[in-house]
Amino acid sequence: MKVVLVGTDPNALTDALEAEGHTVSVADVGNRPGLEEAGIHEADVYLLTEMSQATSIAVAKDLAPDLRVVVYAAGSLPDFASRQTDLVVDPDLLGVEAVAEEL
Repeated sequence: MKVVLVGTDPNALTDALEAEGHTVSVADVGNRPGLEEAGIHEADVYLLTEMSQATSIAVAKDLAPDLRVVVYAAGSLPDFASRQTDLVVDPDLLGVEAVAEEL
């Protein structure tokens, strides 16, 4: 599975995903150029790790409407982003290995 991760990765989620056999590309900023460079058009999952970049969910879904959106961050999403998100996981409740395995 191809995963585009947007944001920082303090919990080493990228390593856990790759250990499960997923291909991961990272975009530090979830704007259109960053997402396209990270390969959003070929991605299966959009994984956001920073609530401050929640607006990037709409951009990602615009570029790849069938994308599965997962948020792995503490806090809450704005309403507009919640409607486009398939799964929200709090890092304090579920570790990176479990998230990687379930994807």
